[in-house]
Amino acid sequence: MDRKTFSIGTLSLTAVILFVACLFPGKPANGAFAVKDLRGTQLITVESQTGGDILYVIDPQSAKILVLGFNNTTKDLRTVAVGDLNQFFAGK
Repeated sequence: MDRKTFSIGTLSLTAVILFVACLFPGKPANGAFAVKDLRGTQLITVESQTGGDILYVIDPQSAKILVLGFNNTTKDLRTVAVGDLNQFFAGK
C-alpha cells in the first residue's frame, strides 16, 4: 500500500464518519432553567407563545424585573416589559 492509497482511504473513511454524523443532528439548545450569579441576578428563559424566546432578568435586591423578547426570524432583541416585583406580587 503506497502513501497515496493510504491518504485516499483515510480521507474516505473520515468523509463517511462525517456524513453519518450529519444524519444524527444534535439537540437544540434549551434554556428552560434559572441561572443565578454571585450578585443575585436571575436569568430565566422560556419559549414565547407567539414564537421566539423570552428572557426574564430579575434583580431581587432592587426588586426589578426586565422582560426581553427575542424573535428567531428577524434575530432582534426587544424590551417587552419593565416592572417592579413588589407591584407584581402585591395582588397575590
